[in-house]
Amino acid sequence: MSVRRFIGANSRDVMRQVRAALGDEALIVANRRTDTGVEILAMAEDAALDHTAPPAPQPDIEPSRERLADVDRPYAHVAAALEAPSTAPASASQPFEAVSERLLQEMQDMRALLARTHVASAPAPSTAQTLNTLLARVGFGNELCEEISAALPESLGALSPQDERVLAWLHRQLVARLEVLDREEAFFDQTGIVALVGPTGVGKTTTTAKLAARFVMRHGTRPVALVTTDSFRIGAHEQLRIYARLLDTPMYALDHEQPIDDLLGRLGGKQWVIIDTVGMSQRDQRVITQIDQLQGGGSKVRLVLVLNAASQPETLEEVVLRYRQAARAAGAELDDCIITKQDEAGRLAPLLDIVMRFGLRVLFCSNGQRVPEDMQLAEPTALVDQALTHAMTDVREREPARPAWSSEALAPRWSREVLGQGRRLGLLMASLRERVAGFSLLEASWDIAALPGVLHDQRLAALADRYHEQRALGVVWSPRRAERGMEWSMPDLNLDADGRLCALTLLQHRQSAGWQARIDAQRQAAVHLLPTLVEGETLNALEAERLTWVSRVSGSQRVYWQGERYAMAALFDEATLGHQVPVRFRGQSLSLYSAHAEVTDVAGQRLLAWRGELRDPETSRRVAKRYWLTPARLGSEALSLLITQLQSEGTVALTKRVWRALKESDGGEVSAELRLLMASGVACVATHLDSAEDEEAQALQQDLLRLLGSPRKRRDSALADAIMHFLMTRDAIRQFGSVSRETFA
Repeated sequence: MSVRRFIGANSRDVMRQVRAALGDEALIVANRRTDTGVEILAMAEDAALDHTAPPAPQPDIEPSRERLADVDRPYAHVAAALEAPSTAPASASQPFEAVSERLLQEMQDMRALLARTHVASAPAPSTAQTLNTLLARVGFGNELCEEISAALPESLGALSPQDERVLAWLHRQLVARLEVLDREEAFFDQTGIVALVGPTGVGKTTTTAKLAARFVMRHGTRPVALVTTDSFRIGAHEQLRIYARLLDTPMYALDHEQPIDDLLGRLGGKQWVIIDTVGMSQRDQRVITQIDQLQGGGSKVRLVLVLNAASQPETLEEVVLRYRQAARAAGAELDDCIITKQDEAGRLAPLLDIVMRFGLRVLFCSNGQRVPEDMQLAEPTALVDQALTHAMTDVREREPARPAWSSEALAPRWSREVLGQGRRLGLLMASLRERVAGFSLLEASWDIAALPGVLHDQRLAALADRYHEQRALGVVWSPRRAERGMEWSMPDLNLDADGRLCALTLLQHRQSAGWQARIDAQRQAAVHLLPTLVEGETLNALEAERLTWVSRVSGSQRVYWQGERYAMAALFDEATLGHQVPVRFRGQSLSLYSAHAEVTDVAGQRLLAWRGELRDPETSRRVAKRYWLTPARLGSEALSLLITQLQSEGTVALTKRVWRALKESDGGEVSAELRLLMASGVACVATHLDSAEDEEAQALQQDLLRLLGSPRKRRDSALADAIMHFLMTRDAIRQFGSVSRETFA
């Protein structure tokens, strides 16, 4: 112990001794007055640090009750020791030096206990935080990390980060954000002029040869020509000329300031021309001039940006930003890219992050010098796999340092938030189009609403002709009456091939009168869910064509069972409803209990009579009951159709909700017919997502509900509000875009 004792006549005298012996940074452990003056216990600063360093944590040793009590009053023993000298002589059994020993020991014990408590109480990172860590460690930027981790569905958030379902979801999220060329033919079969642009040394010349070789393999040597504008590098012309000689194709040299139209006379009969441009730094002001020369003539030139996967992330981001700015300044678009030197890249995630954020489409990936073998069509799954290599095996290691190259350095916070929100909305829009049949047609109805009212009827008629684009498998027919409190009848709903609701509905007043005529008009539909029992020729026609149908009926509907005539309610009076399935009904999670019996109608047609009760799964309280008739040939398979019809009942209330909101929003300027089409479409999309339980639907639910901010009690109405506001936001962005073009033109 390096605690020293100093005695002086007064405080100034004893402190002078402490400074002389231990320096100005000495630690005063204790002090007291004595008969001879003042006594101080002090120690050097470095000794204090050595003594107060906490020992290694001992998690298997629990502090005793006595020690825990000491923690509550850490200085109790010191206080007792300090009080002792006032009543005992200086030569007592507990000298003053022992006080410092005890004080230091107490400090060590407290720090050790606090360290153990902190380790034990530190919360484990959530699954979303762990995914954020994983993405950042492999090189994705802050914005994308936060965007994806925030979109994690609650059902997956409760799982371990190492769960295959979580990692599969993460993989799908990245793949969905990466746009690629679908088919190689789409690029090579499109005739015209293609120019590869990019900085020096990214592999434009080799890529030019690879693309030309691919084209020659598909279409022969006659239609293709190579052009170079690279007059700066020594031997640049000769390198491309060697490739042209090997491919047996002509090669032309064009000055970098010369427009492409000057070569058109010499390129007669060439269907596919590829230009190897001179490499220029992204900071070179001549980049704009170069692209302007390519676009300045009368020939349209497709621009493709070549990106070196082994470049630094900061450089890649600047290249994309500057070259796209130059393209826009020249009135061109630069939306496609080719990734080169993929085999030389230590990490692929930074490049993919830039491609995703800027919305570039990846055409091909090059991973070697061989022509044309070392170039493949971009495969999003393989690219994401490479980006996540060596990261999936351990998602809980060290916290990564955030990449310094994130676009946070290039844009203010508000613009980053707007761009991030724009990307999320774009991805959400693409997901809805892919998931919900006819969603693009629903968008078209919202586009019509933005037009002058005199055009609504004409455009609605044209839109009605596109109903077949929904690929409808069946129809949920609505009652032929006005809805309560409304002046309109609920439109009929379409079902896709999986039995889920489509986005665009069928307005009743645009259909023929009579059930037979309506059903005949929907010849593509194999399933008909009817609100009432159709009889006579209509029923015979359904059976003759072996169509699938379900009719909802009342409890008073008469049928024949074992030769006796019964009302449906009486038939099931003593029946036990044993079969139980979960179902979403008007925004609630309920259980459907059902029973069925084979019966006949008046004409002797064999049918199945059904009774169903919807009950609360927790209290078993009955919420609703229903009766149906189905063809006997369907057997128990008709149960899934009953569930679909039950789920579709919720669309009426949702349609009313959205109708009122739209009417308040548009001020009555939108025609009632168009507003009904928009409202019922939103209701169908909300019901579609609310009724589905697969991971894709849950992810869409979370993305949409996140737009509302605050949680809602009912999921179906919250989804309807979110979809409505989402489409309104889409219209507002489009309106802003048109105004901006007019304002800043």
